[in-house]
Amino acid sequence: MQVPLWLALIVVGYLGVKLTRPPAWLVAVLLLGGFLLADSVLAPAIDTFLK
Repeated sequence: MQVPLWLALIVVGYLGVKLTRPPAWLVAVLLLGGFLLADSVLAPAIDTFLK
């Protein structure tokens, strides 16, 4: 069975929020921060660090 990546991310994110109940501001900061860093000059450095 093959599941699309976007669907798996939505399910894991939904379960993570439901089970751990983080504050809404923390979820918003992580999503916005990741979105903004993805196109910044820091993206290559972050990519190298994560690999």
